[in-house]
Parts: sequence; C-alpha cells; structure tokens
Amino acid sequence: MTEPRDVRLKRLHMRSIRRGIKEMDIILTKFSEMELAGLTDEELDTYEALLHENDHDLYQWVTDQVPAPSAFSALISKVKRTLLNS
Repeated sequence: MTEPRDVRLKRLHMRSIRRGIKEMDIILTKFSEMELAGLTDEELDTYEALLHENDHDLYQWVTDQVPAPSAFSALISKVKRTLLNS
C-alpha cells in the first residue's frame, strides 16, 4: 500500500525534528519546515534514507567537515542553502 504524500511529509517532518543531537534537530527542523513539501518523490526517498544516517555524520556533512557521500551530496547542498537563507 502506498502512503499518501501528506502523511509521508508529516512522518518525515516528525523524524526531522526529533533527532539524536540538538544541532541536527535545529538544522533538519528548519529544512523540513521550509523545503520538505517542495521535494520531488525521488528527493523524498533520498531524504528518508538520509534520516537513517548517524547524526554526527550528518552534522559533519552539513558543516563541510567531511564530504557528503555522493548519494546525499545534492540534498546536503539544499540543506546548507536553506541554513544560509534562513
């Protein structure tokens, strides 16, 4: 059974705001509020996979301490742009 888009967006938003570390709570909450609804289904698939990654890794990717894996690099760039434009 396919999950309706609005239900998926709510679920992903909840997963974005309740992370393991406060920094990622802040970063992904802002991204979720500003950009999540505008993502394509394919980008939502990538975002959902990203949410399974370790918060410390995510933080290092977003802050350019470590390059993001190629599967996530475009999405991480969007997350960074959202932070810069907020």
